[in-house]
Amino acid sequence: MKDFIITDTESEKAVLVGLILPEQTESEITEYLDELAFLAQTAGVEPVMRFTQRLDHPQPATFVGKGKLEEIKMYIEAQEGEIGVVIFDDELGPKQMRNIEKELKVKILDRTSLILDIFAARARTAHAKTQVELAQYNYMLPRLTGLWTHLERQRGGVGMRGPGETQLETDRRIILDKIAKLKRDLQTIDRQMSVQRKNRAQLIRVALVGYTNVGKSTIMNVVSKSDVFAENKLFATLDTTVRKVIIRNLPFLLSDTVGFIRKLPTQLIESFKSTLDEVREADLILHVVDVSHPSFEDHIAVVESTLSEILKEERKPTIMVFNKIDAFSFVQKDEDDLTPETKENICLEDIKQTWLKNLGADVLFISAKSGEGLEEFRSRIYDRVKELHMLRYPYNDFLFDEYTDLTDEFDSNGTK
Repeated sequence: MKDFIITDTESEKAVLVGLILPEQTESEITEYLDELAFLAQTAGVEPVMRFTQRLDHPQPATFVGKGKLEEIKMYIEAQEGEIGVVIFDDELGPKQMRNIEKELKVKILDRTSLILDIFAARARTAHAKTQVELAQYNYMLPRLTGLWTHLERQRGGVGMRGPGETQLETDRRIILDKIAKLKRDLQTIDRQMSVQRKNRAQLIRVALVGYTNVGKSTIMNVVSKSDVFAENKLFATLDTTVRKVIIRNLPFLLSDTVGFIRKLPTQLIESFKSTLDEVREADLILHVVDVSHPSFEDHIAVVESTLSEILKEERKPTIMVFNKIDAFSFVQKDEDDLTPETKENICLEDIKQTWLKNLGADVLFISAKSGEGLEEFRSRIYDRVKELHMLRYPYNDFLFDEYTDLTDEFDSNGTK
């Protein structure tokens, strides 16, 4: 599908728009728009201006108020054709999108369509491409009415329907047929992947999960000595990658999954359920957190909320892995500064003494980039995997007779 792919990305400039709702602060909306800007840059678009408005709720017709929409329009016109797209931080309804596009006369995207665009560009395997395409069609279906406004519609009784309405009905049937076919394709792929997972059932399975761009793929590469694609962009990994890893003399399977994000489109959660089966079937979860991010606690909440939706009531052993300690920074307060402490002026050692202290052995601080803390990371995983292995195979303890680190003797697939 090409409907969501942003073209001419080298020169396209964007305006970002967000609402400050009653339960939100200006600092929170600034962070949300920072993330939206990162998403736009990942899609190849350059954000050049931001607009925010405080409202009790989004306006049904235009999302923002008419005055704010007029302000955005005046800015776009003043740029004399430089602005190619306006991106909203929340999902727009079909009516809102039509009205805004009619008023601003530029391409309108919402957060969902932007994420879908990134997923479409980064999907590599047939499985990921099929999942993304299904999500795109599910997103497009209720918005079809906006695609044919250029065709004249005739009014009247029976037999007087115009070409626009006929085309709309035709397109709806085509999309519904494609959705049905994609679902069948996914079922076929899912059955094949289910067989593959069953074949791997004899080994303990460990899954890396976390917010997008927290360093899961980098950790995967360091631990498994493989070359999983890792980049400082959102959603660098879409396809679940599984590697056989050996720490000391203990083999297990390590999987790298797609990153989560706040306001993750429901279409993607539904479409990527099969990919997230690796999380459901994991014996141990490594929840990776970017501790250098000022809102890492909010990211933890987003991931835990998504995990609870995936796992339902099931509880799995989890280790919190706080990554990027090499990038952690804070502003040292003066001794006579009596202002309340904030996230920006608390050092890492003080953060470790907060609620994180209650996690005990289930928390680690590492830097996958510099290597700091990785030995303890490997040792902790070894202990937990060994414990799980012994629970599953209580009479199979020959693997643990002596300490031998065989990692260097195996490649990323676990074969000599």
